[in-house]
Amino acid sequence: MAERLAAPGDLGRRITRRRESLGLDREELAKRADINPSYLAYVEQRAAAPAIETIERLASALDTSTAELLGGTVDQPPGQGRAALHPELKHLDAKECLRLISPGGVGRLAFDDLGGPTILPVNYVLHENCVIFRTAFGGPLDESLRTGVKGVEFKVAFEVDRIDDANREGWSVLIRGGVHHVSTAEEQAAVMTLGVHPWAGGDRELYVKITPSEITGRRILHGP
Repeated sequence: MAERLAAPGDLGRRITRRRESLGLDREELAKRADINPSYLAYVEQRAAAPAIETIERLASALDTSTAELLGGTVDQPPGQGRAALHPELKHLDAKECLRLISPGGVGRLAFDDLGGPTILPVNYVLHENCVIFRTAFGGPLDESLRTGVKGVEFKVAFEVDRIDDANREGWSVLIRGGVHHVSTAEEQAAVMTLGVHPWAGGDRELYVKITPSEITGRRILHGP
């Protein structure tokens, strides 16, 4: 009998997320991995524990590793593998940068507070080419991002990246600009329907907008 693993319950979610990021439907992935499409649907939708051979075929078909699918790298920082043999560094224009970060997700906000340079992760959405996130009234991202001078915005940097350890590729986007606390009724009505949900939970009803003054990005690809 083939060896079986006690796969994490979210194995199916990792497979689905990776499959969708590659633009594959279930039929295409099942064909690549040489498994039954119905069984693939079962694995994706339930807390299944496939044979190690099946996981290896899925990992190969998804251009990733078995450790990645099984969650073995969840608590490890990305990018620990060696660089590609001939990596190519490509600079991205503003239009491509905005396209890459347009799905929203988690980005890193960099700013100076009384203690010095600080970087914090925030859940964000992109709206009319501006970054929108939520924070708590009176919290660090409220008081620290105000200049105290009417009409003068606090300047910040905002970074989003995607690291593909399996293919040793990735991209990063950097936005610099001013922070604006959404305060008028008209502005609040526009952003409250955007669906930005902080993972940290709690009372975070202050919406903050970053208007880019500079947008840059880079992508690392396999060379020839």
